[in-house]
Amino acid sequence: MKLKDKVMFITGGSAGIGKGICFAYAKEGAKIIFIGRNEERGKQTEKELHAIGCEATFMQGDVTDLTSLPKLINKTIEKYGQLDVLINNASAGGGVDKLFEDTSNEDMLEALTGGFMPSFVLMREALPHLKDTKGSIINFASNSGMIGLAKKTAYAAAKESIRAISRVATNEWGRYDININNIAPIAATPGVESWKKEDPDAYEKMTSLIPLRRLGDPEKDIGKTAVFLGSEDASFITGQTFMVDGGNLMLR
Repeated sequence: MKLKDKVMFITGGSAGIGKGICFAYAKEGAKIIFIGRNEERGKQTEKELHAIGCEATFMQGDVTDLTSLPKLINKTIEKYGQLDVLINNASAGGGVDKLFEDTSNEDMLEALTGGFMPSFVLMREALPHLKDTKGSIINFASNSGMIGLAKKTAYAAAKESIRAISRVATNEWGRYDININNIAPIAATPGVESWKKEDPDAYEKMTSLIPLRRLGDPEKDIGKTAVFLGSEDASFITGQTFMVDGGNLMLR
């Protein structure tokens, strides 16, 4: 119960990595607010969290609707009176593979609007409340930008922008005892599992390059790392990027 009575707000909590994090936090006693675009899937996840005794609330929302994000933070405070952990998991846009020279202005703007701006807006809006709780922020990065993966110009730019503002905020907000870290995962999400069925050879080639020879479990691997970073155990860790990828990219 490392997170007993702590309030966590997460984007994209209805499926995949976000859902895994919700369950990992629930099992440590956290109260959870999670948002997602699909109401049916969100309500189902909420029901599953209630079934294991978690106080969880689903709020339908789209991270690309930037004007709605402050309202969602306000609703969290109205319901629970505090915010302890902000997790910027959802990313919308920038998923189309294109060479640099084929990437249009629209492609880049889409990636920044959906993949970067929500993290920026939510960090800014959550700050006053995280000051009160000496809370934590967990952002999601990607090795795409760290290694300069081909055909990922827009997506890589958005993800590296998140790491950049995480470092700036670390320097500015450390005085408030707020710690800010990034997770760069490789996980067995529903999308990846579908791709595995469609192209098993490509999947096997990818996993063969991972030292642990497998993808991460959204709850047991990614979720537990997020639990650690949101708990008192990580109170002296900030400004870092954690590669939760089975050793795929070893930072030096």
